[in-house]
Amino acid sequence: MKLFLDTADLDAIRRIKRLGMLDGVTTNPSHVSKTGLDPQELYPLICGEVDGPVSLETVGTDADQIFKEGLALAAVADNVVVKVPLLPEGLIAVRRLAGEGIATNVTVTFSANQAILAAKAGADYVSPFVGRLDGVGHDGMDLVRQIHQIYDNYDFKTQIITAAVRHPIHVLQAALAGSHICTMAPAVFDQLYEHPLTDSGIAQFLADWRKVPNQHPETAGVPAPM
Repeated sequence: MKLFLDTADLDAIRRIKRLGMLDGVTTNPSHVSKTGLDPQELYPLICGEVDGPVSLETVGTDADQIFKEGLALAAVADNVVVKVPLLPEGLIAVRRLAGEGIATNVTVTFSANQAILAAKAGADYVSPFVGRLDGVGHDGMDLVRQIHQIYDNYDFKTQIITAAVRHPIHVLQAALAGSHICTMAPAVFDQLYEHPLTDSGIAQFLADWRKVPNQHPETAGVPAPM
């Protein structure tokens, strides 16, 4: 499963990119507004930092406007994916963008029926929002499982981006459900490698190493000079 960051924070993208495991980025208008930067300045910077796809979202509500925005966003960089909200006018625009060879990500998806429409419109990606479903008493991850089964049944090529994840368990569940991608906030990404037993284990090893004569953590495994 590929791991994306859901953010427009350049510092966070650069920090996690150093791990060598960042497969892509998703953004949205809320993320962009938090940066205080002009999107025309910000978007090329994000795309330049990321080797994989970068979803940039449209804000129009009619097909012509979304299509026009999509063309402009796709011109920012070769790795742009145009993110389009799941509404009838959005699906019309997705089909038109697909006809131009422009990759699309259908977002704010909350039902398997919506995901079927996204795939039939030619979307490259669909983004079910699992955390928001959990927040209103539904099993968000069950939606990912349903979409995965339907796409397998009919050999749809649309990839599933499990989105709006709230914690590392969502990431684990997405992987078990067969999601192609999971996108998450930087704080959730950090939690993937954090564990109290890992911390205590490392602390114990280092404490024991200090008891070894003439050894320090920075010289662990280094032979003494002859």
